[in-house]
Amino acid sequence: MRPTPRSPASTRIVTSNESGFAAALFTLAFLPRLAVALALGREAVWDGHYYDFGARRIAAGLGYSDDRWVAGQLVWHPWCHYPVGYSAFLAAFYRILGASPAVAAVANALVGAALAVVTFAVAREGLPLGRARVAGLIVALHPGLVLYSALVMSEPLAAFLTFLSFWLGLHFRSRRGFAASAAVLGIAALVRPQALLCAPFLGLLLEGRRNQLLGALAACAIALVVVSPWTARNCRVMDGCALVSTNAGWNLAIGSFPRATGRFETLRSSDGCQDVTGQVQQDRCWLHVGLAEIRERPLRWLSLIPKKLGFTFDHESFAVEYLHEARPERWAEPLRSRAREFTTFIHRLLLAAAALGAVAFPLRRQRSGASAQGALLVAVGLLVGLAFVGDSPSFWPLAIFAATVVWLELPGSPPRTVALCLATSLLATTILVHAVFFGEDRYHVVVTPVLALLAAAALRGPESHRLA
Repeated sequence: MRPTPRSPASTRIVTSNESGFAAALFTLAFLPRLAVALALGREAVWDGHYYDFGARRIAAGLGYSDDRWVAGQLVWHPWCHYPVGYSAFLAAFYRILGASPAVAAVANALVGAALAVVTFAVAREGLPLGRARVAGLIVALHPGLVLYSALVMSEPLAAFLTFLSFWLGLHFRSRRGFAASAAVLGIAALVRPQALLCAPFLGLLLEGRRNQLLGALAACAIALVVVSPWTARNCRVMDGCALVSTNAGWNLAIGSFPRATGRFETLRSSDGCQDVTGQVQQDRCWLHVGLAEIRERPLRWLSLIPKKLGFTFDHESFAVEYLHEARPERWAEPLRSRAREFTTFIHRLLLAAAALGAVAFPLRRQRSGASAQGALLVAVGLLVGLAFVGDSPSFWPLAIFAATVVWLELPGSPPRTVALCLATSLLATTILVHAVFFGEDRYHVVVTPVLALLAAAALRGPESHRLA
């Protein structure tokens, strides 16, 4: 697969129209997010409780830690079960403005608005101006993302940093731009460690197979260098070394142990790790449990993959359920049900549109091109139809379709720009991660900007490579 290149030394000029639209887009995205977050955001629950707790500790100068009673005394205890990045980001706001739900709301609204702008910026590197604007507007006005701003959760920040990394490499075609891209991806890994899986794809920013391979290795090295100070901290203060956090082993066990269902399940000591103390030791124990289960029952583990991807991509209800958990009196059952149905409908609509991101229309006159693109159109229609067959809708095959077709050189297909390929790498690696571990619908939030970009690219003409 050879994406449409641009000269490595070139930097596309940002016009005043683009800058003005970006500013308006930021405002359009920020205001509803701030209003929703201030109105609905209160107590941080579930994983958000730990992100908030970690941020408060860092803001208070206590580092990423908790306190434990040992022999009747309160003892400082280092911590790294969750990635540190989002808590550190919140801590910067807490330190200056004070730790409160309102401050978290402002921080989340800023991130959500910036995510819309950077989605537009990445799309502009691979799509005409009009379509790039559509991508930005989808992210700015997406109901699920607007609602998500009221949650103390890390996915929007992870998406923003990953897309920022892509844009830096796409826009500044230079060694410094490439290094900055890889470095920001390393920062993204401190929020969401899976971001490191996108590092090899940064090699696509370079010309030639050899340079792309060397670039992939260099991007991985730069990203790991950025992460390494935190890794060194963990090696120094924890009971063992951990690259970023100590939940990979837990997550593998959750996705493979005998009670695994494909989604989150609480692990108990009776599930295999009883005589452990430290966080690193515990995570490694669960890693061994997960690997042992996969070796002993590989077919059962493989059979869970459709369920894992279904829990990840078939619906969108996490934000509503989070807010209901925090303030149940505000979410009567009829409202709660309607809100879940609405956010799920928008997500499915966007996923279906994203599946058309690599399909050309109108069809080429040449028979081979027309046949291939016609077959893709039929395939998307069949996948949408099949999604509703059975007891529950299954939209996850559309995500796989969107993540793979972009990489295929099919007759009559629209050009595969580097921007589209980089964005799709985030979708592909997310699918891979949750096929291996387990699924929840909040995990697709990080790829919603990818779906927006692909949806904006849907049904382009086969010669639509000129950026207007």
